[in-house]
Amino acid sequence: MFVLKFPIATILTLTLILGLTQSPAITPPAPDRIGELTVLGTATLPTGFTFAQTEVGGLSGITYDAGRDLFYAVSDSRGDNGPPRFYTLKLNWNSEPLKLDSIEVVGVTFLVDAEGQSFPVGSIDPEGIAFDGNHLWISSEGNVERSHPPFVKQFSLQGREVAELPIPDKFFSGDRNIGIRNNLALESLTLTPDGNTLFTATENALIQDGPEADENRGSPSRILRYNLAAAEPEGEFLYETESVVASSIISGGFRINGLVDLLALSDTRLLALERSFALGTGNTIRLFEVSLAAATDIASVDSLKNHIGDVSPASKTLLLSFNTLGLAVDNVEGLTFGPILPDGRRSLIFVADNNFNPLQQTQVIAFAIARPLSSRPNAFSQRVSSFIQKILSGGVDNPGK
Repeated sequence: MFVLKFPIATILTLTLILGLTQSPAITPPAPDRIGELTVLGTATLPTGFTFAQTEVGGLSGITYDAGRDLFYAVSDSRGDNGPPRFYTLKLNWNSEPLKLDSIEVVGVTFLVDAEGQSFPVGSIDPEGIAFDGNHLWISSEGNVERSHPPFVKQFSLQGREVAELPIPDKFFSGDRNIGIRNNLALESLTLTPDGNTLFTATENALIQDGPEADENRGSPSRILRYNLAAAEPEGEFLYETESVVASSIISGGFRINGLVDLLALSDTRLLALERSFALGTGNTIRLFEVSLAAATDIASVDSLKNHIGDVSPASKTLLLSFNTLGLAVDNVEGLTFGPILPDGRRSLIFVADNNFNPLQQTQVIAFAIARPLSSRPNAFSQRVSSFIQKILSGGVDNPGK
């Protein structure tokens, strides 16, 4: 036997090339890019399913707690289907092949204000949720018809209000001729992986910005970005939704398309989830990748009606249309990154709001995000890695002896 000796600089160089010195992040970062998405299955709960004397339903937003490997999902009950609340969920997986098996409800937490009092019935409409490592941020669409404003508030994991971010007056001022439309307001909520920036957005346009989406046109929504260190808004951006996919089979029947959730990749890149629905034709769910890099900051623009042509909107690229998957897809309204899977891929989790409707169901859909080619182990790197480990452990056998 003989020992191959290398200068420590050589070993360190090889180690850095192979990425062996990287330590795992406490909070896994978002992928640099969203590659191919592979379906890992669906799991459902029927409408009417109860937990701790509450009906589990209306789950319109979801977020992941990596430290506990649990999910928090907010119910959009205004109080008419039980008190405002969020549920703690555990997803169970089959290992061979890797597949989502079931949803397990393990907790329910009621939301209360800073004084510990319940929110009046009809005053809030919780829709978006994001976990910052210690607390939950929750957005509410409010209730324009009853003059209740939207909000973005921070809550403890015990459900008590901790803090609130200011909402610009153009979104809600008490003047019914401007601001959010009822039930088309702050539907989405997300935090950047570093926890420094929060995003929310209107589902459709502010009244003074333009029309709701219909079969012929989209709607000019606004993305609102916050600097959490300053606890202040730091930018607004035009997001143009798609048009409604199909007309209702009933003349004048209900139809909608809107921006229902966001998932931040950075302070300029996001995933955007749009949901289109028409009575009798069902849901069309689409996922887009969005960039704000070249978008105009429209925070100083009170009305877009006469300025759309002067504004550069957020750019968007279609990543996935759920209707091509061969799945029975319900009213999908929320998304979050989930755990890193055993093969190193990152999971992407979606949740569907059943509207407390017996004809619908609570649904979770799981995907795996393909790893970039540059991050996948190959035979050469694995051999070199093994070789270095032998060197560090004391020697390499001479193959000629």
